[in-house]
Amino acid sequence: MTLRLPERLSRFTPTPRRAGDGSPQRVVVVGGGIAGLATAALLASRGHSVDLFEKNDDLGGRVGSVERDGFRFDTGASWYLMPEVFEHFFSLLGTSAEAELDLVELDPSYRVFFEGHRDPVDVRPDVAHNRALFESLEPGAGERFDAYLASAAETYDVAIERFLYTNFDSASAFLHPAVVRRTPSLGRLLTRSLESHVAARFTDPRIRQILGYPAVFLASSPDRAPSMYHLMSHLDLGDKVLYPQGGFTTLIAAIADVARRHGARLHTGTEVRRILTSQRDGRAVVTGVEHDTPDGPHEVVADVVVGAGDLHHLETALLPRELQTHPEPAWRDRSPGTGVVLAMLGVEGSLPQLPHHSLFFTSDWKANFGSIFGDDARIPDPASVYVCKPSETDPSVAPPGHENLFVLVPVPADVSIGAGGDDGGGAEQVERAADAAIDQVAAWAGIPDLRERIRVRHTVGPEDFATRYHAWRGGALGLEHTLRQSAFLRPGNTSAKVDGLYYAGATTVPGVGLPMCLISAELVLKRLTGDRSSLPVRA
Repeated sequence: MTLRLPERLSRFTPTPRRAGDGSPQRVVVVGGGIAGLATAALLASRGHSVDLFEKNDDLGGRVGSVERDGFRFDTGASWYLMPEVFEHFFSLLGTSAEAELDLVELDPSYRVFFEGHRDPVDVRPDVAHNRALFESLEPGAGERFDAYLASAAETYDVAIERFLYTNFDSASAFLHPAVVRRTPSLGRLLTRSLESHVAARFTDPRIRQILGYPAVFLASSPDRAPSMYHLMSHLDLGDKVLYPQGGFTTLIAAIADVARRHGARLHTGTEVRRILTSQRDGRAVVTGVEHDTPDGPHEVVADVVVGAGDLHHLETALLPRELQTHPEPAWRDRSPGTGVVLAMLGVEGSLPQLPHHSLFFTSDWKANFGSIFGDDARIPDPASVYVCKPSETDPSVAPPGHENLFVLVPVPADVSIGAGGDDGGGAEQVERAADAAIDQVAAWAGIPDLRERIRVRHTVGPEDFATRYHAWRGGALGLEHTLRQSAFLRPGNTSAKVDGLYYAGATTVPGVGLPMCLISAELVLKRLTGDRSSLPVRA
């Protein structure tokens, strides 16, 4: 399989680089999730001396796994979208996604169950099929589907070419003719909600939900995410959904391996407690980090520190108040996005009713998302639920004759909901939400004995995200993509008060999700090389 960046990229010439120092530096990366590993790999490949410190005993952060009784569950990401971003990232390291991963195309891409409708619908990696599906749900919608998808593809290309690979440190991102001539339409896409954008084009509630749900991938909701993000429909309706055989931890292993091949040193079970600084010419400058050891605190000297964990924790816990670019008061008007309750289930027997990905949509989305983001935040009841059955595609994740289910319930980012546990041993709210989701899937998909067939059960709640990943308020994905938390309005990836301190990951630019985390690593590389262009770094 050949994966590449959009063809339109070849028609643009990168903005000339401002010369960077280019000399090898001592770099410490804080956090061993996908953004930290990607940063370590890229910087080590450019000759820097890199040490990465991860507080947990395994790498991957949210992209982790749980193994029990022959089942292996991914605990985080489960959608492989924007394949060209992965391919580009691996090309910067002298390899390819094809060489590092065994990618399988999913068909159907996903199945959608609707409350009040007996028959689910399948979205497939076939534009003609998806067009016919829309037409069957709403006469005349096929033609509007064509226009919607064309707009999504165009907006996606503009985002790739102008906004995702930029640090917004040059006016070129905004003054390029490709942006200037689209300024009126881009303004409309930024200032109206995705929900309104979709409702202006389609009337059938099922179509509106299919087109609105991608907001959840952005830790948001259709009525809060800007309609700019209708570009997401280009990925699932106009392209394909892939899966790496062995699960998403194989992606983490691949990036960790290539980082080590380039000389990065990856340390687990090592929590960084402080970012160290000194004064130089009246400015604070990074000098290293202090981390835990069995014998007490230990200092590591560094010229550059890249915080690749949760930005709130990095700023408010690792720096003194006077050196915080984002102190506690700055977070009062920010949104952590959604929290989640996860249920990982080992089920005896087959579940032919469920493909690899399934979505279960409640009819009253206003109530559903209002419960998550409203003033009286609470776990939605009923909730719109996502279910992944990787055993449909990957026999390695479950014993023979069994299925592996990953059930995700979006909930408020609220640590008081509690933590999960094994076999019903989690907090009451977590287990009650998991039970409700299991019963909902059983009823809507026609699996009346689902609960009785569960042999392994492991749950996760918002408190787990706060404890294990220092996630602000227990958020599951990263800062929500609202207008005020998108593009150049999102927290930037450099400290305004400490020279040599940079950030990567889902709480900084460009945003949440695996592809965005890979791009965030590349943005750090561009900072260090003085590359102010808005295009991807050339391999």
